[in-house]
Amino acid sequence: MDRAKITERLTEIFRDVFDDENLTISDETTADDIEAWDSLEHISLISAVEKAFKMRFSMKEVSGMKNVGEMINILVERAKKC
Repeated sequence: MDRAKITERLTEIFRDVFDDENLTISDETTADDIEAWDSLEHISLISAVEKAFKMRFSMKEVSGMKNVGEMINILVERAKKC
């Protein structure tokens, strides 16, 4: 799966988790950019991404993600290994 497809799928997940059909994300998107993105929603988001991509993030990966771009980078790397 390439970066564009991953971003497209993540956009769907973000829209579902945050219940906002108009939500757009970019590599630079952070929790500060989405009003509903609090610590509880972060857990829901990570869980939804893991389920959709059939993988698990390590605690190190989760704690190291500073923006959506870093999440996408991890997913791209995982896709290469499959």
